[in-house]
Amino acid sequence: MQHAVGSPLPPPHQPGQAPHAGWVPAGHHPGPHPGASQGAAPVPPPASGFPAPVAPVPPAPQPPPPAHPVPPPASPQYGSGPPAPDTTGHVPLPPGGPVGAPAPPPAAAAVPDPTATTLAVLLIGPAGAGKTSVAKFWADHRRVPTAHISLDDVREWVRSGFADPQSGWNDNSEAQYRLARRTCGFAARNFLANGISCILDDAVFPDRPVVGLGGWKRHVGPGLLPVVLLPGLDIVLERNAERTGNRRLSDEEVARIHGRMAGWYGSGLPIIDNSQLDVPGTARVLDEVLARAIASPPSW
Repeated sequence: MQHAVGSPLPPPHQPGQAPHAGWVPAGHHPGPHPGASQGAAPVPPPASGFPAPVAPVPPAPQPPPPAHPVPPPASPQYGSGPPAPDTTGHVPLPPGGPVGAPAPPPAAAAVPDPTATTLAVLLIGPAGAGKTSVAKFWADHRRVPTAHISLDDVREWVRSGFADPQSGWNDNSEAQYRLARRTCGFAARNFLANGISCILDDAVFPDRPVVGLGGWKRHVGPGLLPVVLLPGLDIVLERNAERTGNRRLSDEEVARIHGRMAGWYGSGLPIIDNSQLDVPGTARVLDEVLARAIASPPSW
């Protein structure tokens, strides 16, 4: 359609490019239109009733593209590209190694404070001794970050094919126990390497190498501090009766385990008889025992 102003539409151009060199906007034509005089009245709109189209104003010239394309920013979800300073998911973690023995304080120093020291603790005891309850409370009330790892919990990560020790100790249950212990040790080393204390609990026997301290020392390191919880048999039986599921053992099995745990007496390991202690009281005694263990690590 012929426009009334007599100016053709500008040719199409790409974003970032200047308009066509031969195009001059109608509103800035360098002279009067042919047949028009200075001061002439505006040209009336065409008969169709639509106003005359207004010539578009050319956009400001865009800066030239960079010589080398800029890589896209890193994706915080998938981590593609170099990490941006304000994204997460790129925190370096020191690798875990064997936990070394805690250094005893200087002779002139005060008694070490176990609540503010990064430690690896192994809480030993028969079923019903209160290991898990004490370990959780102790970890919850420390002044430094602390993790709790229960070997029974890790063993029960296996759902289908779980080798329940109540069904008898065999090659399958032993293999799953060893795997769980190694997993606990791996986790403990990594927590300690990143400044997080760790308390583990397990029913370790003094007369059975398979379920003994040697595996824990091998998987965690010589800095592991073992402590034995050994209340009286009546207390253990009472607490075991409150358990449910595969955590509850028969009275005969509980009595047998408790009798074998008595072998820890004379082993040199610290023993806490928590028969008359509640969970907070046992945790306080545990701190006292650990303070002595830091000052003079046990030989085991």
